[in-house]
Amino acid sequence: MKILFRKTVLFALIAALGVAAMPFVSVSAAGEDDPPVPQRQISNERLERVWARQLRLYAQIGHGFARDDAFTDKAQQLIDRAKENGKDVSAVQAALDAFEAALKDAHPIYESANGIVNSHQGFDSNGKVTDPAKAQETVKAMHEKLKEIKDAMNGTGKALHEAIKAFREANPRPQPTPAT
Repeated sequence: MKILFRKTVLFALIAALGVAAMPFVSVSAAGEDDPPVPQRQISNERLERVWARQLRLYAQIGHGFARDDAFTDKAQQLIDRAKENGKDVSAVQAALDAFEAALKDAHPIYESANGIVNSHQGFDSNGKVTDPAKAQETVKAMHEKLKEIKDAMNGTGKALHEAIKAFREANPRPQPTPAT
């Protein structure tokens, strides 16, 4: 009986593996002579939501660029003060230098995106779609600019934050002693 049970289980496992290995979906690539696949049409409401989100991101980036000089100056002062106190600030200084270099690379890209925002082709001044095809092109162009800014920054803001956090953990502020 055991042999029959083993053979049945073995046969069931082999059958299950065979079925699992079979392709259930076929895939084919377009040839050179095939007509291009039409782009999926996005609803006007979705375009308006995406455009509004992109404008919010653009504004947030602009506020960050407006504050970057004050931020980097203050960070440099804190680094200099810690260095005067004999602390090792090399990691934080390197992260700040990389952040400042990335800001210099990203700022011109941000400025070039201003043309897209000002022209807002396919959208009216209230962000409503007037021409869906142009609106879709505008959204794609703005997406590319925002991606370029992100790539130019290359995570240096997060790296600076992590370096500051590690520095603070390694060098905690002295706790005041209660006077008795």
